[in-house]
Amino acid sequence: MSRSIWKGPFVDPSLIKKVEKLKGLTNKAPIKTWSRKSTIIPEFVGHSFLIHNGKKFIPIKISEEMVGHKLGEFSPTRQFSGHTPADKKAAQTEASQGKPARAPGSTPPTATSSTQKTAQSPSQNKENSNAKK
Repeated sequence: MSRSIWKGPFVDPSLIKKVEKLKGLTNKAPIKTWSRKSTIIPEFVGHSFLIHNGKKFIPIKISEEMVGHKLGEFSPTRQFSGHTPADKKAAQTEASQGKPARAPGSTPPTATSSTQKTAQSPSQNKENSNAKK
């Protein structure tokens, strides 16, 4: 649910004080903040912030396109490591068991079907047919 228009954007009062203090300075040090819920206002453009993501501070330089967004949107709290495909998992388990790994994208070795028979001598064919009876 969004914030009511008549209230205006929420900005932590300590952030406004820090930005006002840095306006007169030429050498602007980054502002360290834990206030991820603060909205970026036009006065923040050009300033750099160190936004806490729960573990470390992420450096962010505020541009005009960021106005209206929250500070927390620009410092992700979770790191996506990617999905591990089943073929990659199978290759890892085969490698750990000492089996040679297949090349990615190759088809698995197929078992010989019942229609494929090895070459047998005629006497073996007769024995097999007699055994079935």
